[in-house]
Amino acid sequence: MAVITIDGIRLEVSDNKNVLDAALENGIYIPHLCHHKDLNPLGSCRMCIVEVEGQEGVVTSCTLKAKDGMTIRTKTPEIERLRMLALELLLAGHPEDCSTCPKYGNCELQMLIQYIGPKTGRLKLRTKGFKAEEGNPLILHDMNRCVLCGRCVRACNELRGVKVLQYQKKEMETYVGTLHNKLLKDADCRFCGACAEVCPTGTIRDKVINSEVKKEDAVVPCRHACPAHTDIPRYIRHVKNGEYDEAAAVIREKVPFPRALGYICTHVCELECKRKEVSEAMSIRDIKRYAADHDTGSCWKGKGKQLADTGKKVCVVGGGPAGLTAAYYLRKQGHEVTLKEALPTVGGMMSYGIPSYRLPREIIAEEAAVIEAAGVKIEVNTKVEKPVDLLKEYDAVLMTIGGHKGVRLPMEGNDLEGVVLNADFLRNASMGKETGIGKRIIVLGGGNVAFDCARTAKRLGAEEIHLACLEARDVMTADDEEIEQAQEEGIFVHPAQTFERITGTDHVTGVDFMNVESFTFDENRRAIIQKEEGSEHHIEGDTVIFAVGQRPDITEEAGLELGRANSIAVKDMETNKATSVEGIFAAGDAIYGTKSVIMAIQSGREAASEVDRYLGGDGDISEVLAPVQEADPFIGQCPGFGYLEKKHTQVDGPEKRSDNFNLFDHGICDGDICAEAGRCLQCDLRLKISKPSLWGDFSESKEA
Repeated sequence: MAVITIDGIRLEVSDNKNVLDAALENGIYIPHLCHHKDLNPLGSCRMCIVEVEGQEGVVTSCTLKAKDGMTIRTKTPEIERLRMLALELLLAGHPEDCSTCPKYGNCELQMLIQYIGPKTGRLKLRTKGFKAEEGNPLILHDMNRCVLCGRCVRACNELRGVKVLQYQKKEMETYVGTLHNKLLKDADCRFCGACAEVCPTGTIRDKVINSEVKKEDAVVPCRHACPAHTDIPRYIRHVKNGEYDEAAAVIREKVPFPRALGYICTHVCELECKRKEVSEAMSIRDIKRYAADHDTGSCWKGKGKQLADTGKKVCVVGGGPAGLTAAYYLRKQGHEVTLKEALPTVGGMMSYGIPSYRLPREIIAEEAAVIEAAGVKIEVNTKVEKPVDLLKEYDAVLMTIGGHKGVRLPMEGNDLEGVVLNADFLRNASMGKETGIGKRIIVLGGGNVAFDCARTAKRLGAEEIHLACLEARDVMTADDEEIEQAQEEGIFVHPAQTFERITGTDHVTGVDFMNVESFTFDENRRAIIQKEEGSEHHIEGDTVIFAVGQRPDITEEAGLELGRANSIAVKDMETNKATSVEGIFAAGDAIYGTKSVIMAIQSGREAASEVDRYLGGDGDISEVLAPVQEADPFIGQCPGFGYLEKKHTQVDGPEKRSDNFNLFDHGICDGDICAEAGRCLQCDLRLKISKPSLWGDFSESKEA
């Protein structure tokens, strides 16, 4: 250790630590611009100059190593004169547009001006004449703002090892750019964002960043978009390294169904993936699937949280993803949990709505067994009619009954023989029961459930299948892959259609339609439909399947207040899932309508936390299962990185898949998974970069 004195303050610091960092870490502000804690010191800006007793002149404190007995002054008339001169030199080539600058309020140069003092205007201003480079994805370069601090170059070369940014010359001006002024994608940029993160002036900055969310959410949008906030970049990194157990453990820290989600998750995370701005979004769901399929459980089996028994008893009504999730985490909190399911097996819509060709039933059983092994008592074939009565035996009740009742549209012919509801049809098909369909099917609806109905009918032997919906093709709610695969299987898809009437006297004979010119909603969410005049047409069929939504199968006789679309009313869907009855809570599709498995899981997590607090716990259901390790920020070079092609799953052709319920999407193959994981931009590494030490932070701490 070395003992040094800065402005009369005695400090003990590590030998050879640079004086600037020693001062900043001890609450002593020395102005600086080119220095950054994570980067090798450069000393080019001359802002951090200090005087050392016994030495002539001034020295940059970022390059000055602490030695025992040093006495340092940071403020003298000579230091202030030289700093002002250095600042004027910097500002001579910097635009005078602070109030309109996109970095306004977050500019380190602006903070520096406030500390050192106003510009005197002694030096002649010059215009650099660079054209802002807007042709790159994600990142904008405006070299007119550059003060040549070199942070971006050091971050790219030393911190990341990508070595794309270098100092370049244009006539008399030095600037930062790529070799031969290539676009970043052509120069093999990894688009990690480190350059934008360390830039103090906004010279290099994000093209678009969501200012309405926290910075970490804007920087890592895939993790933010995931309803359960699974740490996506972390598990992708593990998969790239061949660490599948670790990757699966990361996923299990947030969700108890990693394999099921790997097959059927709606992967909203991919819609926000920054990689799509460079080329194509990451195959996040398929990477998750690969990790879960190759997991041995070594990182999580027998190693998760399990608190001591509390003596409290909870009954979870409904064994879908929300109920199973909540039961799992409530048991981990030490409560005795009984789950009651009306159907023969648990899984909810995973078992009775999603066809087995998309999600094999053994996967659901395998993951449900983990929850049962944790100590959750599961009672199947047990329908609860009066949840209030359960409070006589249990300290709390959680209703997660899902939406198992199909919706019958109020239209002519809706009660004819041959009209079937989606939930009933899919449940009967899953259970091997008679479905009541004929040979010519018309499915009304355009979501994933509608396509599940159509494709299931195909596999049950239907000869002609039509699917019609109000939405235009480009705004249909079903996944594109669902629509395309259905069409490959011979299913006729009719977007932008109104359902005028179901025809027939005693039995369905078809449906009358009209073309839709426009379809919107008013401020009260009422549909406004404009039909194309004279576009009436008819499609013949012997079966109509309503696939326009599902509702909870519950009545007011249950003793709970119900809301819109037969949902169970709660005080707040996100923060307070208490129902109208003290001690009874609700979660999942039962409170907000049919959404997705991942949303149900997150709702179940939130409910578990709330019920735990109600029972006297702290509500903290978090746990760490994967080994905690720091990711290496040195990602290195990758030739052609911006052009790496997305790896796709292996899918059986329509002739092989359309007449059976066998799994037809076999995921990404062994030879491609590392390459696909390697396409990740690793956005989360940016959050590991230290925040700058600003004068405002030091002045606020002094005032406090």
